[in-house]
Amino acid sequence: MDKKPIIELKNIRKSFPGVQALAGVSLPFYPGEIHALIGENGAGKSTLIKVMGGVYQKEGGQIYINGKECEIEDVTHAQNIGISVIHQELSLIPDLTVMENLCLGIEPRIGRSAFIDKNAMRNTARKIMKPLGLTINPDDFIKDLKTADRQMVEIARAVSRNAALVIMDEPTSSLSSREVTTLFKIIRKLKANNVGVIYVSHILSEVLSLSDKITVMRDGYIIRTLDADEADEKILVKSMVGREIKDYFNKEEQEIGDVILEVSDLTRKPYFFDVSFDLREGEILGISGLVGAGRTEIIRAIFGSDKLEKGKIRLRSEEVEIHSSRRAIELGFGFVPEDRKIEGLMLESPVKQNISLPSLKPTAKSGFVDRKWETEICKEYIQKLKIATPSRNTISKTLSGGNQQKIVVAKWFAANSKIMLLDEPTRGIDVNAKSEMYSLMNEYTKNGGSIVMVSSELPELLGMADRIVVIRQGKVSGILDREDATEEKIMTLASTLKKEEK
Repeated sequence: MDKKPIIELKNIRKSFPGVQALAGVSLPFYPGEIHALIGENGAGKSTLIKVMGGVYQKEGGQIYINGKECEIEDVTHAQNIGISVIHQELSLIPDLTVMENLCLGIEPRIGRSAFIDKNAMRNTARKIMKPLGLTINPDDFIKDLKTADRQMVEIARAVSRNAALVIMDEPTSSLSSREVTTLFKIIRKLKANNVGVIYVSHILSEVLSLSDKITVMRDGYIIRTLDADEADEKILVKSMVGREIKDYFNKEEQEIGDVILEVSDLTRKPYFFDVSFDLREGEILGISGLVGAGRTEIIRAIFGSDKLEKGKIRLRSEEVEIHSSRRAIELGFGFVPEDRKIEGLMLESPVKQNISLPSLKPTAKSGFVDRKWETEICKEYIQKLKIATPSRNTISKTLSGGNQQKIVVAKWFAANSKIMLLDEPTRGIDVNAKSEMYSLMNEYTKNGGSIVMVSSELPELLGMADRIVVIRQGKVSGILDREDATEEKIMTLASTLKKEEK
């Protein structure tokens, strides 16, 4: 290649307590090239892009920007030299509006005064969002947006800064297929404008269709770099995990028991209307639908996180009222939310405290935490779920995304939850961790537990669910048995209006 790299890494090293995150990484990234970075959680991908983005400081090696050695001091310095990063953990400020986030640091002023020109800021925000086809109200607060909209605002801000290199860490994890298509058009436009793109994703089909080059990382090392047209999913999986994954979902057929949960006419306007379905013992009930259909809102309401306007919930034929998450937990529910970092974890707390949290009250002795029980249960589930952590006292935010997700699941297993509500349970998890998660789900239902699983991944639903409830515009459009379900049938139910709805 005649082009000089925008950034070239040579023997980059970085470690954390008990973990060698980067063990001598050398890699160039070129203008006008889409370079995918893949690997299991904990492989070092996020650490590498945080070093390039100025979040972390390298401990060894050299970084060259346009051929000149450079020490990237911090995030602002990285942006000033043309490196823009969209992190998996969104960096938007929740209590500011969309336009305030998009114009942060470049706020237009009224004349030469110190006062911000709100109208100019509003127009600037609309201009930034227009190429992405976004129609989000610039005056809306980030905290009031759905996860997908927050993600698109983050992407809009990054690509608006005229960077020479744009780094995207799991950018499609909460986007609809239509939004993914729009994003890919933006990425290809960046490539056409000679901008370099580093694309980190666990979705191998995206990587193969979008990328020019693919680099596989494992345990802080570069395993291989290859042209995308030389690769397929089988090659990439084997490179990532060091072995082939057979029977990926490994769904275990078992006898389904009696109805354990029944919901009737659940309504919370404008999110969902008259939703009814049941769940049986030992069953995995999938919930499918387009982004914005109301899937997440339904299971949040069942768990008591959001208030229902009407409807009935029955457990083992007995009607119950769930006005809070605490009540749901008392009734045997567990909830793995879509965004583990905001709703699922105490990031600044140790692994031990996260796993034991829902169980502290029922296991307390005379009002005091049973520390012996806490230690034993934490040790048990670290082993059962294969949570890669230096110790049970490790701060949770320092672990990889996949291991954080396992902690969220572990706390409900430890609480002996009988019904698990899973919202995108494998979001941001690598292929090996996904396979482990599916095994855990199989074991959970085998032992009599029941699962309601929201997922945007149709192969996941088809591979794991016994039945699939399809939601369209807040209503149940159909329920498919496992043997009858296909991707085509699900998408038809999710996107096609019935005659009476037209």
